[in-house]
Amino acid sequence: MPSLRIHLLLPFFLLWAVATVNALHFYLDASEKRCFIEELPSDTVVEGSYRAIEWSDNEKKYVENDNLGILVEVDEVATSAQLVRTRGPHTGKFTFTSVDSGDHSICLSTNYTTSWFSSNTHIRLYLDVVVGTSKPDLEHDRSHVTELAQKIRDLNNKLEDIRREQQYQREREADYRDLSEETNSKAVWYSLVQIVVLVGTCVWQMRHLKHFFEDRKMR
Repeated sequence: MPSLRIHLLLPFFLLWAVATVNALHFYLDASEKRCFIEELPSDTVVEGSYRAIEWSDNEKKYVENDNLGILVEVDEVATSAQLVRTRGPHTGKFTFTSVDSGDHSICLSTNYTTSWFSSNTHIRLYLDVVVGTSKPDLEHDRSHVTELAQKIRDLNNKLEDIRREQQYQREREADYRDLSEETNSKAVWYSLVQIVVLVGTCVWQMRHLKHFFEDRKMR
């Protein structure tokens, strides 16, 4: 039975070893900065999410304020190297990858400046930190990029086919326009020839009738 219990609990310990989640909430004043120390191994991905709400004297409870912003700063304690410095809304996320193993400082503060009004502002801040074990899956990212590149090539091929079809249609329209102009030109010349023949025939008939009547008068 003890061996069976160990086998049943082993998957849970493995899941805990893959990633750890630190969830907490705390209070701070408007001009206050709160920092936490997280010991991380090298090449570790850390994802954090936060949500800040502000105390409202009118409503007598903590409410969301769109004017409230949160500044997130992540530094390596040993080297003082800054990994993250981002300012976001009252609800947001941040991600970073540790370079060296050791303690990392995660600090959060508000965008409120120090004043008599802001110093009386109280903030409740929820923070969730998920610590992974390795860098992002670069092979998966490369395959995803390769798939996107293939889709882009397929789209370019389709666009090239459409361009060729449009060029063929333009050439056909040009040939049809040239044929129509040639046909119209031939019809105009045929009509002119008919008019000339008709005028010539009329003139010949008039002269012939004139000579005919003159011969009749002379007789």
